[in-house]
Amino acid sequence: MSKASTFVAAAGLVIDEVSGTRVAGHIELTEEHFTPWGVVHGGVYTSAVESAASIGASEAVKDRGEFAVGVHNGTDFLRASKGGRVDVLAEPLQQGRVQQLWLVTITATDSGKTIARGQVRLQNVPLPT
Repeated sequence: MSKASTFVAAAGLVIDEVSGTRVAGHIELTEEHFTPWGVVHGGVYTSAVESAASIGASEAVKDRGEFAVGVHNGTDFLRASKGGRVDVLAEPLQQGRVQQLWLVTITATDSGKTIARGQVRLQNVPLPT
């Protein structure tokens, strides 16, 4: 992956490290990420979870001429946030020939508290020709 997609960049996810077994990144959460009630929208976290897992899973199978697409995303929102930097860490729980399962944790940088946590099941598919 040479650069983040426009969607990932628009969501504010900055990818700091990529391998087939680990993706690390961060988001600077601002008012642009807020709901009308002044807290970060859960969709921001869901998008970060899906993106980080997909990037790592795709990296894991790229040498086979494949990439990975999410088939299920279960993200839990554990505490509300009013902004600031969060760290995103994705690691595989299982990497098979056909599917992968990744765990993604989003943590507030300043407090170390987990803000959201998600699991993404991904299908390995051939790269388009």
